[in-house]
Amino acid sequence: MNSTEKKSVLSLAFLYSTRMLGLFMVLPVFMIYGQDLGGANELLLGIAIGAYGLSQALFQVPFGALSDRFGRKPLIMFGLMLFFIGSVVAAMSEHIYGVIIGRFLQGAGAIASVLMALLSDLTSEQSRTKAMATVGMSIGVSFSLAIVLGPLLAEYAALKGIFWLTAAMALVGMAWLFWMVPTPLNTMASRDTRLMGDQLKAVLRNTELVRLDAGIFILHMALTAMFIAVPVSLIEQANVAGGDHWLVYLTVMVLSFFAMVPFIIIGEKKRKMKQVFVFAISLLVVSSFSVIWAQGAFLTFWFSLFFFFMAFNLLEASLPSLVSKTCPAGSKGTAMGVYSTSQFMGAFVGGLLGGVLISRFGINAVYLFVTLACIAWLFIAFGMINPNPKTDLTLNFASDYDELAARRLSELLSKVRGVEEVVAIPGERAAYLKVVSAELDHEGLEKARAAFEA
Repeated sequence: MNSTEKKSVLSLAFLYSTRMLGLFMVLPVFMIYGQDLGGANELLLGIAIGAYGLSQALFQVPFGALSDRFGRKPLIMFGLMLFFIGSVVAAMSEHIYGVIIGRFLQGAGAIASVLMALLSDLTSEQSRTKAMATVGMSIGVSFSLAIVLGPLLAEYAALKGIFWLTAAMALVGMAWLFWMVPTPLNTMASRDTRLMGDQLKAVLRNTELVRLDAGIFILHMALTAMFIAVPVSLIEQANVAGGDHWLVYLTVMVLSFFAMVPFIIIGEKKRKMKQVFVFAISLLVVSSFSVIWAQGAFLTFWFSLFFFFMAFNLLEASLPSLVSKTCPAGSKGTAMGVYSTSQFMGAFVGGLLGGVLISRFGINAVYLFVTLACIAWLFIAFGMINPNPKTDLTLNFASDYDELAARRLSELLSKVRGVEEVVAIPGERAAYLKVVSAELDHEGLEKARAAFEA
């Protein structure tokens, strides 16, 4: 990447990660400190935890579409303003309903798709994969930091402190967007980063993609539900004071992250992603069920959490890559849009059902629910196909082309060694390819492009 691209990627990664940090910090502490809110009960606390997921799922597609018309940065600024307002509403609320509204407003600033579209506008095709991977890594880091920092901050400033810090980060994000993020010269509704309506049916009919969408839904449903029960278990069963929870999460998150890295390498390098994937889901099943009997002793409870988050981190890192490899050429934006919607809806459902279960049946009902959900996912995953090592590639042209030219372009590109799939759409200025990187004839690809433009 050149210097402008590096600045753009790092700036957007900072924006994305600080926003997610604010959303995630309440997860490990809300069930403990939220009890002091007026009208609070387990059900409403669960809804408050997952409320951001509902608004994220509802508004991310409209935000992306509006950004094509009004520009990326104005929509991101508007989203950050909503995030700021939601944080302030939650911080000033003494009642659980006020916090629910605040959490909903936080999620309503659904700028994830707009940030990815802006990233596409500011980077070249050759740098885009690295750019998106960098942003993805920043999200993973922010989640791990949030799980550790949340209990630390709550110990000294309670929930209000977390929400006020989140509001401050939103203000920093707005200033950062204005001063540090470049403004793109061209804004395009890229099929790499945006959900396109004409492709939605094809993506929803793709069995492999539906498996992955169901997987991310269950994964985040399980995560949110677990954070409804785990903080309570740490206090009531494992006898760990609330002020010490950060240390538990720190050791679990750091060690589980390093533990999952070898499995990622095995899956990618040895082309055994399905085996690794099924293993990780099986680990989720075992670890979530083991919590039921392990929570009474700190050491066994710690190991249950360690294996749960090892599996979670492994799956969270693998799923976006699998979606990218599985989706048809030219459909990555749509496939990722459906995937992200499934993820956020999972967070909302996990908070809702977790709250219902813990209020009516107790902590163990939540762990049993997570276990059964993961068993269902395991059966879904058994039928998946091991993905081929294909990557997406977009060729851009100076002008658009008609239907006859699209057929000619498809024929030219299909003959290039390493090109597996070509999608050329009349009226666009790009062609979308699935390629095997190790086999791709780059010289032949450029010759095909030159022959078409001649």
